Amino acid sequence: MVKSFDELISKVKECGKKTIAVAAAEDDAVLEAVAEAHKQGIADAILVGDEAKIRAIAAEMNIDLSDYRIINEPDKTAASLKAVKLAHDGEADMYMKGLLDTKTFLKSILDKEVGLRTGKTLSHVAVFQIEGVEQLLFLSDVAFITYPTLEDKVHIIENTVEVAHACGVECPKVAPLAAVEVVNPKMPCTVDADELRKMCEEGKITGCVVDGPLSMDIAIDPEAAAHKGAQDRPAAGKADVLLFPDIQAGNLVYKTLVHTAKCENGCILTGTKVPAILTSRSDSFQTKVNSIALAAVVAAALNK
Repeated sequence: MVKSFDELISKVKECGKKTIAVAAAEDDAVLEAVAEAHKQGIADAILVGDEAKIRAIAAEMNIDLSDYRIINEPDKTAASLKAVKLAHDGEADMYMKGLLDTKTFLKSILDKEVGLRTGKTLSHVAVFQIEGVEQLLFLSDVAFITYPTLEDKVHIIENTVEVAHACGVECPKVAPLAAVEVVNPKMPCTVDADELRKMCEEGKITGCVVDGPLSMDIAIDPEAAAHKGAQDRPAAGKADVLLFPDIQAGNLVYKTLVHTAKCENGCILTGTKVPAILTSRSDSFQTKVNSIALAAVVAAALNK
């Protein structure tokens, strides 16, 4: 089981170097992360975008582009379609957003001819390495599905479990989170959580153990679980996957961790033909590199 991003990067190197297609690659932060991923043997890159700007930025940052394939396409929409087609056609193992708005990036993923549709629901997975927590935590959905239905939550679990498996977690413990750890008909997310637990017991959700509803403290803190008499529950104090009731809860936890905790994280969009790396300019350099490493490990698992 991978317990840190250093171990994750080592796992990538065992799988062999992957290739990223970058849409609108004329972005200094993305180029810096791509160059570091190349340096560490994580991934090569095909840079699609305004070649003159890409070369100018690379020159300013002392990035040698001699090992990179560059496809000149100044128009951002066209660049996104050319880059995603590389992933669609199997020339790239991952697809990454450069200096491109999220709407255009997602439209390219969903394009019927060259996109990355699989028929699955798309969802976002954030993976955290947090000081004081023994295992990696897989958080979903914190950025994509706003108010997931019960059916959406099933798909989110399936997508997130696939990522956890790629990281060596054989049977992830999934905690559908709520403010309380008991079913309350007045709190719909607790009813959903209990239904997800039953679906897992019935074999409708596989590859994991679902235990909900759980409050956050019981899910991740063994002492809190013992104090509340929940230590015998399957995921109590040792949850791998934190399933949020909606984007509000997920995003608040995500940003609280990023800005207050000693942690590292990486994020990908899942449910696609290949992993999609959807980072923002506010994400740190290390988060971008970690996201590439995470995508590479998932890509290797998808290709088995």
